[in-house]
Amino acid sequence: MNVLVLGTGEYVTGIVDNQQSQSDKKLGVIGLVLFDLRRRGLVNRIVLAGRNGAKFPIIRQHFIQNIESRYKDMNTEFESFPEDDQVDSKAYITALDTMSPGDLCFIFTPDNLHNTMAEKAIERNLHVLVTKPIVQDLKDNINLFLKSIEKKVLVATEVHKRFDPIYADAHHRILGFGDFSYFYSYMSQPKIQLDTFKKWAGVSSDISYYLNSHHIDFHVWAMIGKAIPISVYAVGSTGVCSGQFDIDTEDTITLTVRWKNLESGNIGTAIYTASWIAPTSDVHSQQRFHYMGTSGEVVIDQAHRGYSTSTDENGYTSVNPLYMKYTPSASGHFAGQSGYGYVSLQTFVEAAQQLNTGKVEDPSYFDDKELATVNEEFLTTAILQAGKKSIESGEVVTIEYTEEGIPQGYRYASM
Repeated sequence: MNVLVLGTGEYVTGIVDNQQSQSDKKLGVIGLVLFDLRRRGLVNRIVLAGRNGAKFPIIRQHFIQNIESRYKDMNTEFESFPEDDQVDSKAYITALDTMSPGDLCFIFTPDNLHNTMAEKAIERNLHVLVTKPIVQDLKDNINLFLKSIEKKVLVATEVHKRFDPIYADAHHRILGFGDFSYFYSYMSQPKIQLDTFKKWAGVSSDISYYLNSHHIDFHVWAMIGKAIPISVYAVGSTGVCSGQFDIDTEDTITLTVRWKNLESGNIGTAIYTASWIAPTSDVHSQQRFHYMGTSGEVVIDQAHRGYSTSTDENGYTSVNPLYMKYTPSASGHFAGQSGYGYVSLQTFVEAAQQLNTGKVEDPSYFDDKELATVNEEFLTTAILQAGKKSIESGEVVTIEYTEEGIPQGYRYASM
């Protein structure tokens, strides 16, 4: 199978503003994983598509200096669109036309571009993996689902927390904790990241779509067939983005969501908070949650795994090689195949391969498993969009459902 990646930013390449990122993703994630999957024979042709072709010589040099020279037998060659001397926001369409049915399309671009790009990829019978959130509008989410059924392709969201062994274990334990009662999550990134996000922050998306989507997806995953969200009230804090960075957007967003347990009718409460104005600390991203059911609870601090390092260059840091292990093996090869950032991508590649070979006939086979398939994202999208509507209106937003239990729209309810 061949892979087309739409987007050339930090998560794909490790490059920000034409230089290596200063975050914990200096080598990127998507490009590195794909190069290793190719080394292992799981994918073939790798294509990157962006808007500004002038970035590609910088990206190629970065890959050679920081990946090929670091890992033994790692080839970082890739095809690119547009040409190095061109700027073309539609270059991804030209790139899509070079792919064949059954190939893969990874979409790692600003949130507002996801729907159009995914739709065009599905139309060409490609299997599509989209970074979270899959889309920003519930209608678009449903539309992508219907198109994926029509074309019989796999469409999913890349939410690697599902593959974190501790989160996965918590997911299974939660199923036995009775009715849902309370959930709290917090996730942040340092304010220096706003320099990375300044082109789209507050313009095409906000911090809730960007970070709350992680834990909302996890909570929704744990509640499949158990409970549904019924209303959302959102509030935002301001000051740093607008003052220090001249970006008109919220610093921190909190969603308070009422859930209803399907069997008992009992009400549960969830609070999801995300911020991008945190100070620099021992981790790039603070991230934790507390889940309480009627017969059990679980607390996870994902940012701190009891493993820390200290160097003259970087000072004290808490590290998490369970996500991406960048240190080479004793033989000099890349050794991060067990990291959940890697496993998330490999799982999608292998699922697509099963469909292409006929081992699995219907993409719905992958529902209710580890992959966040497009129809599993309905509730996540509904919560995020209702949160956006609540911030804009200052009102509680109720989520309305069809008789089949599919979210279909929203209704405003005064507090």
